[in-house]
Amino acid sequence: MTQGTPVGEESASDALPEGTVDAVVIGGGAAGLNGALMLARSRRSVVVIDSGSPRNAPAEAVHGLLALDGTPPSEILRRGREQVRQYGGRVVHDEVVSAEPAAPSADGDLRFSVTLADGRSITARRILVATGLRDVLPEVPGLAEHWGHSVVHCPYCHGWEVRDEPIGVLATGPASIGPAFLFRQLTEDLIYFTHGTDLDEDSRARFAARSIRVIDTPVTEIVNDQDGAIAGVRLADGQVVDRRILAVVPQTQARTQGLEGLGLPLQDLPNIGRGFASGPAGTTEVPGVWVAGNVTDPVAQVGASAAAGALAGIDINKMLATADTDAALRAMAEVSPS
Repeated sequence: MTQGTPVGEESASDALPEGTVDAVVIGGGAAGLNGALMLARSRRSVVVIDSGSPRNAPAEAVHGLLALDGTPPSEILRRGREQVRQYGGRVVHDEVVSAEPAAPSADGDLRFSVTLADGRSITARRILVATGLRDVLPEVPGLAEHWGHSVVHCPYCHGWEVRDEPIGVLATGPASIGPAFLFRQLTEDLIYFTHGTDLDEDSRARFAARSIRVIDTPVTEIVNDQDGAIAGVRLADGQVVDRRILAVVPQTQARTQGLEGLGLPLQDLPNIGRGFASGPAGTTEVPGVWVAGNVTDPVAQVGASAAAGALAGIDINKMLATADTDAALRAMAEVSPS
């Protein structure tokens, strides 16, 4: 399932600069904006390409983020864009349809070409990919409409808000077992719906020890009450089990569309999905390209994604400083070989 909201009218798109910029950041979420902020504060020319479809758009608030707990995601991103612009960075609202290496500069520095959906293009010395991911929910009728509200995935992002409610864990595989114990911390009324997935005897015993009920009959649909809220789930045998909240560990898909030309390697992440492989500070096997946030770390919350973006921005600036110094040395040698 993909959900998102367009960037608000209060945040008009900046003009795309002419010539070569120091860095293009692909993705306008927490990771991308914090990376851009670090670069802009280092007086680097930086452009953020923001498609306007953040992963956490359906959520009412971000939680577990120090000093910003309870702040709507849209407000955090609005402030982030404003702060990037404050230091000279630009935010362009568009989608990237292709990004690929270009011919190097006359002094041998790296160059990349980034083309947007509207046909415009920009040349950059370095690229930070922070496109995030998509959550793919089980195909259970009625489930998607409650995503981010009564259908949740993270006990740290939403747990306090659903405490003491009758919660059901709709299993998608082995990755659902661990979160069940975390949601049990939040309620005494928890049911684990195996929904066709395997549950070993050891896990069943541990669930029983924590008074977690297990139902093996598959779930066929979500049942709403007269106000449109979740009232329960209907099983394959027709029985309706009362629940108010459902916890689901969705499959994830890294947003890689349009980035194939960069040749970034993907990595398998057990029980979660696939994402771009990365090293320290978001470095990749492709010189001049960094990755940060959920596109390489699917379980990173907003704070961790922002921190990863900052580290990548710092590393990009360091590499640019080295390239600038190398170019200056070559220029000096050409003027005065001695």
